[in-house]
Amino acid sequence: MDMRTRVATALKEAMKAKDAERLSTLRLINAAIKDRDIALRGTEDEAKGCGDTDVLGILGRMVKQRQESARAYEEGGRLELAEKELGEIKVIEDFLPKQLSEDESAAAVDAAIAEVGATSIRDMGKVMGILKGKYTGQMDFGKVGPLVKDRLG
Repeated sequence: MDMRTRVATALKEAMKAKDAERLSTLRLINAAIKDRDIALRGTEDEAKGCGDTDVLGILGRMVKQRQESARAYEEGGRLELAEKELGEIKVIEDFLPKQLSEDESAAAVDAAIAEVGATSIRDMGKVMGILKGKYTGQMDFGKVGPLVKDRLG
């Protein structure tokens, strides 16, 4: 089942269960996917639309935004808002694949470096391209970037 179908099914289930919090988060996910579809209009990617890889990227960004917001709310003493953001993260993460551990991420980086034949920092873009193609939604590329840089540096 593709990501769009999973989100649509979960949306219907949340409506039937009258789960307001889950429903609002699922609607935000749906809106973000539709925004991406609109952004693709007029490009050669319009025919295929927003695929699973795009949806995983959207969900990853949504989690990261909510983590930053929750942190800011906690620092500001607005714990009820931080809890709301953390609740949204849990709903979004239901659709994301399992995150790779640090050891698995390191192994994936090593494999990508070997696949590309990377020897210097100039090859970092190629390595990151391979990783993003294979592991979108499974690893935090903000943390993986420095790891790749260390391996190539």
